[in-house]
Amino acid sequence: MTAAVSVTAAEASGSQVRRRRRLSPGRRLPAAPVIGPALVIALWAAASAAGQLDPAAIPAPWTVLETGVHLWTDGTLPTDILTSLRRAASGFAIGLTAGIVLALAAGLSRVGEALIDGTVQLNRAIPTLGLIPLFILWLGIGETFKIAIIAIVVYIPIYLNTHSALSGIDHRFVELAEVQGLSRFQFVRQIVIPGALPGFFVGLRLGVTGSWLGLVVLEQINATSGLGYLMFQAQNYGQSDVILVGLVVYGVFGLVSDSVVRLIERRVLSWRRTLSS
Repeated sequence: MTAAVSVTAAEASGSQVRRRRRLSPGRRLPAAPVIGPALVIALWAAASAAGQLDPAAIPAPWTVLETGVHLWTDGTLPTDILTSLRRAASGFAIGLTAGIVLALAAGLSRVGEALIDGTVQLNRAIPTLGLIPLFILWLGIGETFKIAIIAIVVYIPIYLNTHSALSGIDHRFVELAEVQGLSRFQFVRQIVIPGALPGFFVGLRLGVTGSWLGLVVLEQINATSGLGYLMFQAQNYGQSDVILVGLVVYGVFGLVSDSVVRLIERRVLSWRRTLSS
């Protein structure tokens, strides 16, 4: 009798486990981030091979690959890639630092929130690319204004998501820290930073993507090098294959940088148990 009850309980428990497992997304697929892009490229290749696409408007993938190899071997593509990476990295570093510092100042102090949050919200409401004419008047038409615009594009999502995460920290943790007699530094290290990290990584992913989106526009304004300049020159000569090479490189950079951020996020937040774990 006891054995029968045990078997029944085990079967019920197994049924519940299977029921719970059906509700989860399941195991992560290998190479999941590249499955979607690979499918797009496969459809593109199939349509090109079937003659469904105009080669003058949308060249075949192998034509774009051949053009990319040619641009790389003659030295044009490596130079433009390094220039674009330098601009994006400079603007991203400034925007990342500004976003973190402003979010901490506004999230940990009522005075800081009063001084900073409204200003950032106003900045967010103004289209960043609409600031280009004003920044050209202020900073000139060289590299400085491009880096400044990228920094603005980056810092806004980092600030918003980090500040939102700070504001969402349960007040009971603050009370617990006060009861435990934690210092300000200990409070920030043990309570604030772990609580803000999930929001920070969301903002970081948006900031990384935003840096590339801003760069492709800025490099078409009085630039003499960079991927955007390469694409702008190709537009003047009707070279759609060169334009697609630039877009593919931008897309690869965006996908790789986002994947790196997601990998770091999973490592840093390995203590969390979420649907994506």
